[in-house]
Amino acid sequence: MQQAQRRHLLEIYQAALQGVDGRIRVYASCREMELPRAPVRVVAIGKAASAMTRGALDAWNPHIERVLLITKYGYSDPVLAMEPRIETIEAGHPYPDENSLVAGRALLDFLAVVPPQVRLLFLISGGTSSLVEVLREGITLEQLRQVNEWLLAHSFNIHQINRVRKTMSLIKGGGLCSHVHARTTDVFLISDVPDDNPADIGSGLLIPGTETSLEDLPVPGWLRDLLRPVSTGQAQSTGQEMRTQVIARNRDAMVAAAARAESLGYRVFIEDEPLQGDAVVMARKICAYLRGAEPGIHIWGGETSVQLPDRPGQGGRNQHLALAAAIELQGMETIALLAAGTDGSDGPGEEAGASIDGQTVARGEVEELDARACLQKADAGTFLQASADLIQTGPTGTNVMDLVIALKQ
Repeated sequence: MQQAQRRHLLEIYQAALQGVDGRIRVYASCREMELPRAPVRVVAIGKAASAMTRGALDAWNPHIERVLLITKYGYSDPVLAMEPRIETIEAGHPYPDENSLVAGRALLDFLAVVPPQVRLLFLISGGTSSLVEVLREGITLEQLRQVNEWLLAHSFNIHQINRVRKTMSLIKGGGLCSHVHARTTDVFLISDVPDDNPADIGSGLLIPGTETSLEDLPVPGWLRDLLRPVSTGQAQSTGQEMRTQVIARNRDAMVAAAARAESLGYRVFIEDEPLQGDAVVMARKICAYLRGAEPGIHIWGGETSVQLPDRPGQGGRNQHLALAAAIELQGMETIALLAAGTDGSDGPGEEAGASIDGQTVARGEVEELDARACLQKADAGTFLQASADLIQTGPTGTNVMDLVIALKQ
């Protein structure tokens, strides 16, 4: 596979990110609405919080009084952090930490002093569930972290994970609604969940939940005892006007990627089968499909999972999928594949994912590494670093799950 084709994969991936950029999407959504007649206060939470805040300021700057911005460590905007009207808090992700609880208290304090005539704008993106929390009585931070670590290590889907999270929280599953009161409220969501259900984005801070029982979930006894069934959703206050919009989703990124691929002269196939389930199984299915597929660019979207061993190595689900694909495509010169998160992070570390080809395994073996052994140890990142196939983007300003983009000549 020539370097030009691999560069094209990166260009197509970058175009996908641009298509769901939080700043652009929030600005467009604000401009579609009438200019505010009342002062506006903004709450922005998630990995894309900084970009989304910039979009709101671009559109409504004179009307915005105050902003509470909560994001992942390293994802804040230093220019925004210098603004007197913007309070910025960084917290833990993917595991909540003490600052997640600090952010939860700050959120309730922020809402408690909003005057009745002020309009609220919530900007919520992926990562919110970990970044901000107010725990119900009897739950400690240590227990919260223990539950999150167990859930992320056992291949639960996001809907199941959120059902557990809501049971521990006073603000998830609609719990935050009672703190908004009867104020005009707009909620802009960047979706990082498969069905774009607002109740699952950020664990539905402002969307009352319907499922609280955990009886059908295969969780251990210690977790079931900790998470006794409670009602997590709270009804919205009388007279509350709340308008919710999903302003960016995985499908939008796929469409933007396809447009860029077409502009580069490729035939494009947006694949209907979502990325889901075990990353290695998904990689094998994709590679089997590609062997018989027509030449061009093939695009998948979604989110896989990895069953982690006791002592996992480096890399996240996209690197895991990419290395599994590299093993399947070993020696093939006609197929290259990129697997990456749209948020710029893929597990611990600073990588977004990886771009592999038929020589990836050979390049890693030069460094005396075994691809299959690394895969078994969930250490794909070590191998892909040696093969020079990792992708780093830094914070992208969005988070709409993952993309796999394959090029077949």
